Amino acid sequence: MLVTTEVAMFPTSLSALAARRSSGFCCALLLLLLSASVLGRAQNPPPQPPPQQPDQAAPDAGGPGADSGTIALPKKKEAPEEAPPPAPAEPKIKNPEGMSNFSLRIEVPEVTVDVGVLLEKTHQFVPGLKPGNFRVYEDGAEQKVMGFKRVEAPITALLICEFASTNYSFIIDMRNAAFSFAQQLRPQDYVALMTFDMNTRIVADFTQDKNQIYQAINSLRIPGFSERNLFDALYEGLDRLNRIQGRKYIVLIASGRDTFSKINYDKILAKVKSTPDVTIFTVSTGGAFRIMTEDRPGLGSQMRELDYLMADNEMKTFASSTGGMAFFPRFAGEMPDIFSTINDSIRSKYQLVYHPTNAKQDGTYRKLRVELVDGEGKPLRIVDEKQKQLKYEIVAREGYRARQEVE
Repeated sequence: MLVTTEVAMFPTSLSALAARRSSGFCCALLLLLLSASVLGRAQNPPPQPPPQQPDQAAPDAGGPGADSGTIALPKKKEAPEEAPPPAPAEPKIKNPEGMSNFSLRIEVPEVTVDVGVLLEKTHQFVPGLKPGNFRVYEDGAEQKVMGFKRVEAPITALLICEFASTNYSFIIDMRNAAFSFAQQLRPQDYVALMTFDMNTRIVADFTQDKNQIYQAINSLRIPGFSERNLFDALYEGLDRLNRIQGRKYIVLIASGRDTFSKINYDKILAKVKSTPDVTIFTVSTGGAFRIMTEDRPGLGSQMRELDYLMADNEMKTFASSTGGMAFFPRFAGEMPDIFSTINDSIRSKYQLVYHPTNAKQDGTYRKLRVELVDGEGKPLRIVDEKQKQLKYEIVAREGYRARQEVE
């Protein structure tokens, strides 16, 4: 009984065992698949969201910041323009000698010459001349006139007067001459007054007020020193005018004698010739005194006459070197006519412009000569209403100094 029962129960145990084994196998297989899936996920983790950027617009003390979650793209017209492509480099063209291109700047010098044409007898200005009537020579070579016009403009003048304790007749002549000059001034003119003995003084600076010039002349009554430093005073006057642009004039009213200057005649003459755009008119003083004393016998009288002859020559040279005129009046009654002539000469001129054939800027002195010709190239003849030939004078500076080229 016992055996049969045991036998009957055996197959039942085997079947259950087989079922359990099959169930365990499936569970193992399922666990194996789950493990593989977990391992795959571990090797390929899902993408994480980007970390949130801190709010740059938030103030240090806290508070709401700007919305930085989106980026606003600019519109097309607001989009920054792309920089243009660089320009292609210019091809370097080499000359036959293999040199690269270079720029060459040439300064062409220009010379302006003021010319006055006056009748010798009346000193009247001759109008109506044409460009073809003028010929200009520089160092003997004819120049081509490029510009031509008649000039009548306000003047800028420095009145230099000798005011020394020598003889009162010289002071009277100087004052009469200065007053005659001031009477001819126009409202647009600029004039200054400088005096000299052994020193120079600016009595009236440049002004358009004629009354100031009158008052300055009237104040010249009691001189200080007897020395007359003409060369030093003229040198200083040229320096002062050199700072002023345009055409300038010096009216020198003096005896012409120099007794105590620091510079000599050669130096002042070089200064006169090298100062551009300045014309000098000279008026001598002491003519009546010289007439009264020139016939006195004695060595002292002869030496004095020789000194005055030298002084007259120097005054003439100062004027002619700059295109001015020199006057030697004997009586006070001549002064109005003299300054009327100076006034006409200053205001009425022909201005010629040319480019010199010698373009070197070497600082050399160039001599000038101006001629008047007719349509056939012959010397110009000027006649009056009765067809009588009139003599005339050409007033122009004798030369100029070329600019020195700066290296």
